[in-house]
Amino acid sequence: MVSVCFYFQVHQPHRIGEFSLFDIGKGKDYFDEKKNREIIGKVARKCYIPTNNLLLKLIKKHNGKFKVAFSLTGTVVEQFKKYEPKVLDSFKELAKTGCVEFLNETYYHSLSYLYSKEEFKEQLQLHKKMIKELFNQEPKVFRNTELIFNNELSKFIEDLGYKGIIAEGADHVLNGRSPNFIYKTVYAPNIKVLLKNYKLSDDIALDLAIKDGKIIP
Repeated sequence: MVSVCFYFQVHQPHRIGEFSLFDIGKGKDYFDEKKNREIIGKVARKCYIPTNNLLLKLIKKHNGKFKVAFSLTGTVVEQFKKYEPKVLDSFKELAKTGCVEFLNETYYHSLSYLYSKEEFKEQLQLHKKMIKELFNQEPKVFRNTELIFNNELSKFIEDLGYKGIIAEGADHVLNGRSPNFIYKTVYAPNIKVLLKNYKLSDDIALDLAIKDGKIIP
């Protein structure tokens, strides 16, 4: 029987407020807290809580044989704590099953690796600390923002002690090969490269989003 690895990315940015020239020097809040609260509340009700409840039900139904992985950014966790703490509670319940793995990534869902390796490492450590405090896990698999990947990054991540890295299964990289295998690079032979099957992901996402011929928002 073919195994399918489910990995879910959970991220919400802090929305920036509207500014004009006349707001300069007036100490106006940088972020739009009203919009942040509204959006987090909406996605919590329509997506995060019902999805986590379903995953918990499936894990219990299949006696631990159904497993998934999550990658939660620091920015979404900050907003969960502030506006919808019950969402975090649902993730903690999933963590207790032993069937949910939490991945490591940049805390702010940033492109820091392209800018500063030190900033990149600091964000990884900050994110790893958050995962340990919330879910009592020490991540062994890394995902970069938007699954950006190259050989240099694989070596960098291997040297930090990770066992695996998730990357985009881009057609031009695969060159006709299947994304449904575990790969490695010549620069980092000890780290496993797991590729996203974007066609399958799109099919699953579309099927889940359609009900009775209508797109579910």
